Amino acid sequence: MTLIDEIKNDLKQSMLAKEKIKTSTLRLLISSIHNREIEKGEELKEDEILAVTSSEVKKRRESVEEYKKAEREELAQKEEDEIKVLQKYLPEQLSDAELEEMTKAAITETESSGKKDIGKVMQNLMPKVKGRADGRKINQIAIKLLVDK
Repeated sequence: MTLIDEIKNDLKQSMLAKEKIKTSTLRLLISSIHNREIEKGEELKEDEILAVTSSEVKKRRESVEEYKKAEREELAQKEEDEIKVLQKYLPEQLSDAELEEMTKAAITETESSGKKDIGKVMQNLMPKVKGRADGRKINQIAIKLLVDK
């Protein structure tokens, strides 16, 4: 079963179970995937569907931060619930320790020596962790390691 088939099947199940948050979240995800297919002019591959899903998670994480700043906990909680639904369709996320090891390896590979080389490190690292880690978290780890160097 392909990823899009799994998402559509889960949507049907959530509709039958009357799970409002899951149903609305999956509908939005399918809509985003469909919109991307229209832009591209062809069906998306699995990795492209993962990229769309990852983008949707990122949007919701940013919304959670904004809602918390505005002290709108109920809206922040709704977004966090949607993140949980979407994460089912992403590969297992890397731990901080794994990310740190991968970042150290990328720093060594690119022969980076300071914060000015962050671009080289990120360019080396992002394809390796695609969909399995948040770019902002990787950037923070890379900066910490480059500054300490």
